[in-house]
Formats: sequence, C-alpha cells, structure tokens
Amino acid sequence: MPVNLSAPQAHTLLPVKGVELGFAEANIRKPNRKDVLVIKLSEGTRVAGVFTKNQFCAAPVTLCKKHLAAGAEIRALVVNTGNANAGTGEQGMLDAEKTCQALAQLLSQGVEVKANQILPFSTGVILEPLPVDRVVAGLPDCLSNLKSDNWLNAAEAIMTTDIVSKGYSKQIVIDGKTVTITGISKGSGMIHPNMATMLGYVATDAAISQAALEKLIDYAVNRSFNCITVDGDTSTNDSLILMATGQSGISEIQPDTAAYESLRDAMTEVATLLAQAIVRDGEGATKFMTIKVEAGRDVEECRQVAYAIAHSPLIKTAFFASDPNLGRILAAIGYAGLDRLDVNNMQLYLGDVLVAEHGGRAQAYEEAQGAAVMAEPEILVRVVLNRGLANATVWTCDFSYDYVKINADYRS
Repeated sequence: MPVNLSAPQAHTLLPVKGVELGFAEANIRKPNRKDVLVIKLSEGTRVAGVFTKNQFCAAPVTLCKKHLAAGAEIRALVVNTGNANAGTGEQGMLDAEKTCQALAQLLSQGVEVKANQILPFSTGVILEPLPVDRVVAGLPDCLSNLKSDNWLNAAEAIMTTDIVSKGYSKQIVIDGKTVTITGISKGSGMIHPNMATMLGYVATDAAISQAALEKLIDYAVNRSFNCITVDGDTSTNDSLILMATGQSGISEIQPDTAAYESLRDAMTEVATLLAQAIVRDGEGATKFMTIKVEAGRDVEECRQVAYAIAHSPLIKTAFFASDPNLGRILAAIGYAGLDRLDVNNMQLYLGDVLVAEHGGRAQAYEEAQGAAVMAEPEILVRVVLNRGLANATVWTCDFSYDYVKINADYRS
C-alpha cells in the first residue's frame, strides 16, 4: 500500500478558471476504466513543458515539443493510458497526429482550433501500436463531460500501475486577489529523472509572461520531479506541463518580481507534493526515504551521492526488511564517483542517530538504534560530506517482493 498517502477527495481539488476536464472509458487496454482525458484551455492560456531526456522518447513527446516550439496558442491536452505509443516508429507519429487532428476538429465550434494547438500524451506499454481509433472514439465522451471541477476524475484517468490518484491544490493572494493552483500526476514505477516515468499537469489562473513561466517550470521541476527515483529507470514518456490561464484578475507576472517569487514558491510546493506522492505510491513501496546530502562542494556531487544510495538494490531491500545493514550505504557513498572524498571526515546519520564517522562505525552506535529507525514508514538518511556548502535532497522508496510481482505481471 502507498506510504502515508491516500487519494484526494474531489472537493479538495479546486477548479481553476479557464480549465475544463473531461474523461472517457475507451477500452484502450482494459475495459471499464477511465483511460482518455481531455483538458480544455481558455483562449490566451500560456503553456510550458519539460519532457523526458530518454533519447527513445515516445511519439507524443516528440509532437508535444514540436507544437510548443511552433508557438501556437495551446487550446487542449489529450492523454491516453494503457499504451505509451513509444517504440512505434512512423506509425506512432501518424497516430499521435491523428489524435490531435480529431480533437481539434471536435473543438472547432465557432472558433477554429488547429492540430498544432493540441498537446498529446500517452502512458502505458511500450513497443505496441496505439489503438488510435479507440482513442479518437473516446473523445466525444470526454467533451460531453467537460467540467471545471473534474480534477479527481482526471487524476484517475491518467493512472497506470498507480494504486491511488494524486492531486493537490493551493491558493495564494497576489495583489489582493486569490490565485488558484491545482495539479495532478501519475507514476509508480520506471521512476527516475530526467524526469520520472510520470505525467504531471499543473494549472493556475495567474497571469504570467511566457518568459516567467519557462523560468518557473525549470525552477520547480529541479526541486521536485527531478529529485525522485523508485527504480532508476528513465521512461520514454515523461512530461510535465504548466498552464496559466490568466483569469484571476492579477496583472501579468514578470520574472524576478515579488509576485513571481510568490507564484514560483507555491507552484514548487504543489509540484513537490505531486512528486513525493509518486514515490509514496512506488510499485510495492512500504517505506518512504528522504536522502539528504549536506556540505558538498556543489549540488551535483551531492546528488551523485544521494542517487548512489537511492538506486542501490542492496540498500533498498535492506530498508524493506528493516535490516540496519548500513555498510551498504557507506559502500554506495564510496562508489558515487566523488573526487578525492575524505571518508574519515564525513558522517552518516540514520534519522537523528549517528551511524558512522572517522571512517568507521560511530562509537556510541548500537544496531538496535538503526533497527528502530528503519522500522518506521518514513526514514531520513543524512550524509554530511564536510567539504563545502552545497546540499541536495532525493526522495525514494524501498524494494519489496511486490515490486517484482507487479513488473513481472505488468502486461497481464
């Protein structure tokens, strides 16, 4: 079961002015489940996105990048689950384009919407043809139930191996007016930056310039979705989209202003909660682990150490068993690739318990202390390098028997 995580209630996911969401059960892979989502955006909405760095990226990722680069005003997003449309060659690209064309045609009621104003997304099994006709057939149902308060249904419509849906809202006040932020995400396995195997959609009714929105998404993702890992596998379909409808009534936010910082921090908070929810719902997860590396020369080397720990199957299985076999953490620190690390000058903590210093086991440490910390569902691992001022945090989870079962049966 997810670690200290439950599905949001519908009323906690606040409507965002200028955003409507609709879903369909299109039988993309399994019957009787929500598997197609449309997010319709009002005119004037600004959109920014970041995507997987996997070079074998899916057709919809390629098409999303193309449509965003073209600079056309984005009017809708369309998402299908059950099939990733990745590793599908030229036909996969044609299918993604067909989906965009079909939705654009359906939305062209009074005002023409073009295919390059649609962003497509897919998630699911790789190397299988997209059943594009089923996706297209589901679009009218999506449009028929478009609502501004449909965020929970939307979160459920993008799930794959997720156990619970994921969504958060936050409101802040800028210039005396309320600004709303609501976001949803999906992801459970194949999780590792850049980014994780995840889809994320965050909307706000703030007015913000394109330059400020692009700067904001980079800031937020590098403190949230690029700080998580479940199994070290980088997906072909990762996408995070920020949407700003401008309908809150505030003046347009520019970079490096007080209003920008307020919005940036609030959206980063929502993104962080969404990212952590993915780890808490990691496939088979029973422990949520925060890996903090402190006093490094720079953030990059701190992340190197954090990911060496977070990716180690030996460490992750030890945490599942609540077995304080903590020499495995020292080994991971040692092979993380830091230049001239003085192992005699660093400390390792498990929670508040000092485990290792001066190159070996801390004199006062007793294994029962480590076992007590590891028995908890949420665990903090701190590494203090004592060679600089930089810090980094990564969130991960343990490896359980269920992780193997889930991935062995993924296509069943």
